[in-house]
Amino acid sequence: MTENLIRCRWANPANPLYLAYHDQEWGVPCHDERRLFEMLNLEGAQAGLSWETILNKRANYRAAFDQWDAEKIAAYDADKVAQLLANPGIVRNRLKVAAAITNAQAYLRLRASGTTLDAWLWAYVDGKPLAPEAGPRPAKTALSDRISKDLAKLGFKFVGSTIVYAYMQGIGMVNDHDPACFCRHQP
Repeated sequence: MTENLIRCRWANPANPLYLAYHDQEWGVPCHDERRLFEMLNLEGAQAGLSWETILNKRANYRAAFDQWDAEKIAAYDADKVAQLLANPGIVRNRLKVAAAITNAQAYLRLRASGTTLDAWLWAYVDGKPLAPEAGPRPAKTALSDRISKDLAKLGFKFVGSTIVYAYMQGIGMVNDHDPACFCRHQP
């Protein structure tokens, strides 16, 4: 029974979607290209908002952004941007919508260079998740600073260090589950 499990303090027990995200995704190493691209954009969309807000809109984002198909997103035109900005199911911020398009273009350039987002990201941690010592969770680290700068050099937007650290947590590059959380020591 999942309701008796000890979880991270941030996991809202009143939101089953949030609990499923905590239990099954957050901190779990991800190597799926499309999900890595999706999560990078969703973490950027979160800027200034709560992750729960974005998570609750994730299905809408997937529908609005063609299931995070980077080739389709990279080709979005002004009509598609207007459609997105009129969509109440996503965060209707012009800069964040533009960033998703720019990020798709940067992602495709990365792929054209012969590497994957998966290989590029996980090389920073030698393919193994970091497991920081128990203590207060940082908002950013020296590594997230470095990845943030490197992503920006590649042309990605909304990839500040705090966003990148949250991304690293979300895709399992770092296991920041609370020490007592049942997910902390799962393989």
